[in-house]
Amino acid sequence: MPLIHLTTFIEAPVDLVFDLSRSVDLHTASMKDTDEVAIGGTTTGLLKKGDHVVWQAKHLFKRRQLEISITEMRTSSMFIDEMTRGDFKFMKHEHHFKEVQNGTIMIDLFSFESPFGGLGKLLNYLFLTRYMRQLLVQRNTHIKQYAEGNGWKAILKAPANIKGAVNEK
Repeated sequence: MPLIHLTTFIEAPVDLVFDLSRSVDLHTASMKDTDEVAIGGTTTGLLKKGDHVVWQAKHLFKRRQLEISITEMRTSSMFIDEMTRGDFKFMKHEHHFKEVQNGTIMIDLFSFESPFGGLGKLLNYLFLTRYMRQLLVQRNTHIKQYAEGNGWKAILKAPANIKGAVNEK
């Protein structure tokens, strides 16, 4: 089973990075290349434990749907989303956040299993693992840009809740 491990440093407070990472709206903005939109469950705002989202996007020349549930969450330190319905046989994405002196270390652990036995494993090796890594890097780049700039203000409606964020009057 493939495991993608990404580490991203973001010069922003951990609370801000955590909230941007669980924002349905930022996720949608980061996946414009695949026309990904939330069509069911929680379709806007910040995800919390127990929420589910039905995502629809165009991947590999086909419109696909993936339903995920937030199965675990510890405020500002981690959350996990897992596939409940979709094309994978299994999918789990762990999001970890660690406050450091100059910002936040964000760690993604993304594991998945393709259907179709040996053929699925070959597809993972030849293409799918690299494709999924690229999507995660694209998403993390957006989170970093929004957190380090002013973009977060358009995504998060209540900046006063973000410890360390600067509020302009």
